[in-house]
Amino acid sequence: MVEPSWAMRCLLPCLVFLVSAACDTPHPRFAGVDPVRITMGQSTFDVRVKGGEAEAIRLNAEWAPRPEAVAPRAVAAIERVSGCTVRRLDGDQAQFFARLKCSKDDRPMAVMPGRIEYECDIADAYVNRGLGEAVTEMTCTPRRY
Repeated sequence: MVEPSWAMRCLLPCLVFLVSAACDTPHPRFAGVDPVRITMGQSTFDVRVKGGEAEAIRLNAEWAPRPEAVAPRAVAAIERVSGCTVRRLDGDQAQFFARLKCSKDDRPMAVMPGRIEYECDIADAYVNRGLGEAVTEMTCTPRRY
């Protein structure tokens, strides 16, 4: 039997660590911004908001998700956390970037301190703005993770 080399024994754990560490790594623009974990329908996101931009990273596994199916849930999550309207959305089914339109009346979601996940039930939704679902009413319940 051939013994694995020292380099292979060290390289494999490092590679596994790097791959798993990249799963919820924010874009450098959002470095240092604490995420808000929120579940919309069957998708769970970590949402980070900074200035007029937001990032949503989908955390859960979904079987062959299409961006067209996940994007409305990402928009709903970003709008709920930021309190603003998403005016542009880019990205893929795992990571979305949004440009926000905020008015003086918009208020961000009141976020509890600590590691809290919010599970949201959408009560009323309609198709609008070319983005798919635009949520008008939802109830979010906090729970620790």
